[in-house]
Amino acid sequence: MLAAAPGERLKTLRDILGLTQSQLAEVSGVSQPWISEVETSSKEATPDKLQQIAHATGTPVSFFSARPASVPLDTLRFRKSSAARKTTTRRVHAIYGESYRVTEDLVGAEGYPTPSLPFASGEANLTDADIEQLASETREALQLAPDKPIPHLTRALERAGIAVAPMVLPDIEGDEQAAVGHFGVSYWGGLGATALIGYFPGRQGDRDRFTLGHELGHLVLHTFRPRTSHSQAEEEANLFATALLVPLERAQASMSDKLSLTDYARLKATWGVSIQALIMRGHTVGAIGDTRKNSLFVQLSAKGWRKREPVAVGHESPKLLWTLLSRRYGSRPYVQGADELAIHPTVLRSIAPTPQSSQTRGSQVSSTRSSTVKVVDFDPVRKSMRRRA
Repeated sequence: MLAAAPGERLKTLRDILGLTQSQLAEVSGVSQPWISEVETSSKEATPDKLQQIAHATGTPVSFFSARPASVPLDTLRFRKSSAARKTTTRRVHAIYGESYRVTEDLVGAEGYPTPSLPFASGEANLTDADIEQLASETREALQLAPDKPIPHLTRALERAGIAVAPMVLPDIEGDEQAAVGHFGVSYWGGLGATALIGYFPGRQGDRDRFTLGHELGHLVLHTFRPRTSHSQAEEEANLFATALLVPLERAQASMSDKLSLTDYARLKATWGVSIQALIMRGHTVGAIGDTRKNSLFVQLSAKGWRKREPVAVGHESPKLLWTLLSRRYGSRPYVQGADELAIHPTVLRSIAPTPQSSQTRGSQVSSTRSSTVKVVDFDPVRKSMRRRA
C-alpha cells in the first residue's frame, strides 16, 4: 500500500473540488507557487499551511495524511456520454477513489461479506448468449427470482456485498454540482475484494436502475477482461443491464411487433425499465424487427418522449454504507466520520445518505394524455405491509 503523500493529497483535494492551483490559492490565502511546489514534491508541506487550506475548504486536516485508495483508477469503467468533459472525469476519478477508500474501511472493519459474482474471463469476445447466461447467473448470485421484475435492485446489490453510493461533485461552498455526461462508475478487485458502484442520481429512477445494472455488468464482464475496448465494453454492459432487468424468456414472451407505445409504457411500469430500453431489448431478443423498432423510435420522438417518458419510476435509496457508518459513529455520524475517515464531509454525506422516512420513500406516479399507466412500487417494505394487510 502506498504511503500518504501530502502533495498528492493536495492535488486530489483540488480535483474533488474542481479548483485550479490559482483558485485554491485565492480561497485559502496560500500562495500558488507554494501549492505547485508541494504538488511536484519540490517542497515539503508544512502543517500550518495544510491547516489553512483545510479550514478554507471545509476539509478535515486528516485528509492530507490519508493513504490513497487501493483501486487502480486507470482501470475504472464509466457509464458516460460524449458530452462528458475530461475535467469532470478527473473529478469523478478523485471522488470515486476517496469513496472506495472509505468503503473498504467500513466494509472491512465490520466484516461485511464481499461479493461472490459470476465473471467472464479470457481474451475471447463474448456472444450475446454468453452475456444472457452471465446475467442469469448473476440473478442467482443476487438471490433473485430468475424470471420476475427486480423490486429493489439497490437493496439486492447491497445484500450481496456490493456497496452502492450516490455521488455528487462538491464545490468550495459545500454545494453540489451536476456531473454532466456522467452516469456511473464502478470497480471490483475480484473474489474477496470490496466492490463499489457509484452513480450520479438523475431525474428518473429507471435511468438510475439501468446505470446500476450497467455498472454491475462491468463488474461481471470486465473485472477479469480489462483489455476490452471501451466501445465494446459499453455495448456488453448495456446488453447485460437489460438482460438482468428483463430476462430473456420473459422479454420474448411479452414483446412483439404488435405492441404500441402505450403497451411499452405498461411494460415499463412492470419492469422499472425505460420504454427506449425495452424497445431495444425487444429488438435484441428478436421479438421485434428493424422496421418496427425504427417506427417506435420515430413515434417516441414525435411525442417528445425521447427526453421525458411517461410513467415515473421511483428512486431507490441505498442503506449499506449509512448502516456501517452509523454503527461506528452513531445517528449523527458525518462530522466525526469525516474527520476519522479523512474524507471531505460533502462526499461522505453523498455516498452514505441518511435513509428517507417511510412517508417520503417510494415510487411516484405520472400520466400522459395517451397513457395513464401507474408505476410499479419498487419499495419492498411497503409491498410487505400491503401483503400483511
